[in-house]
Order: sequence, then structure tokens, then C-alpha cells
Amino acid sequence: MSKYKGYLIDLDGTVYKGSERIPAAKRFIERLQASNTDFLLVTNNTTKSPEDVAENLATNHDIHVSPANVYTAALATADYVNDLAGDGEKTMYVIGELGLKGAMLEKGFTFNEKTPRFVIVGLDYDATYHKFELATLAIKRGAKFIGTNADTNLPNERGLVPGAGSVIAMVERATQQKATYVGKPETIIMQKAIDRIGLDKQDCVMVGDNYMTDISAAINFEMDSLLVYTGVSTPELVAKQAVKPTNEVNSLDEWDLDDGVAK
Repeated sequence: MSKYKGYLIDLDGTVYKGSERIPAAKRFIERLQASNTDFLLVTNNTTKSPEDVAENLATNHDIHVSPANVYTAALATADYVNDLAGDGEKTMYVIGELGLKGAMLEKGFTFNEKTPRFVIVGLDYDATYHKFELATLAIKRGAKFIGTNADTNLPNERGLVPGAGSVIAMVERATQQKATYVGKPETIIMQKAIDRIGLDKQDCVMVGDNYMTDISAAINFEMDSLLVYTGVSTPELVAKQAVKPTNEVNSLDEWDLDDGVAK
């Protein structure tokens, strides 16, 4: 029996690099599928729906997965806030893209600009002063302040552009309140992903390229990790860390699914 029954897998830097394919990642996912091993693609991206993510993987990377295999920080945020709401009022004000708004609407939340119970802030490509104004005033009136993820920057073809964390920081500064963060490296998204995959965390491993988000999320959650050197982190950076990843590989081709070790 394999050491790991389930895999949580980062996307950018692990499965692909922007528009660039990572052939070993395609082979790795196909090996998981062939062995009927459970996996979730866990991303801090909140702008896209699982259907959008799956379509991008199929169209641009020849990786074919079900939307059910995709777990975004938007879904984790919706699951978390829904738990907080319980049987109470499910009203929200959101700064974010359709991926986040759609996930919240699917949980039965409705929009309220003035007196929402929750203010949820994520990456928004059309953020305006007015949106920040509404979010700030609602939080000052007592709304619970949720941030999707703390990523300060996102890489694109032009360089490092502002990420969700930069957007959230503006609201934090305006309200003098710290948001509750959901995405990696926080444990909320990890717990929700484990709940979604339906396995114990001791039976799963987090696969990612970024020590500061993917691997730190696993460490914070007391779960095994597999760092692949195809993206952000380098061996030199990892060597300086007090807590090392459980496993390290240069390519996912080096990973033995049967034994749960590097070949």
C-alpha cells in the first residue's frame, strides 16, 4: 500500500509555470489517475472557478482533470465563512473577482454593501476607491474581516504585480484591523482541503514549489510535504530554513508513488 493515500498539489510553479508546461507534472498527475490515488489541486487563486482552472489545464497544458479535483482559496473561503455563519445571517460585501463571488453565492450568501455580516477581500482587477470605502465602513460597523490569501505579489509576463495580500493590506491599514487569512500558508485552507478530500492529514502530502506558501502551509498544519524545485524556491533558500520539507525532488518524475519516497 502506498505511503500516501492523498495528494494536495499546488498549481503555478508545480504543475505549470505561467503558460509554460512542466511535462513531469503532467506525467505525475497521470500516474495518480492511473493508480486511483486521490488528489486535489490546491491554489491560492481566487479569480477563477474550478471549471476555469480545469479548462486551462486541458487547453494549455494537456492535463485533464475534473473540476472536482480543483480546490481554490475562493472555495476554501466560502467553506470557512459558511461555517462561521452557521444558521445566522448570510450577508457579505466582497472585493474580488467572479471566482470568489461565485463561490460565496453558491453557499447562499447575499450582497449587502452597508451592513454585511462579513467583508471578504481578495484579488480584484477592477478595485476602486469606492469599493475600499464600502469595505472599510462595513468593517468599522462590525463586519467580520476575511482575507482570501496573503500573497503580496503575482508573477506575470510583465514582472511581479500586486497580489491579494496587497489589496487586503489597504483595508487593514484603513480599518486598523488584521484580516483572518484563509489561503496558504495558513491552516484554514489545509483543513478545508483535507475535509474535501475526505482523508486524514497523516495519510496525505502537500506538493509544491514554494517553501514560504505550500511547504509552510504543510508545516503549520503538521502534515508531510514534498518540495519540487521547478518554481520559486531553491535548494539554497531551503537550506537556510529551520524546518525542512519532508521530501525534496528536482522533478516529479523522481517521486515513487508506491513507496512515497524519492527514487
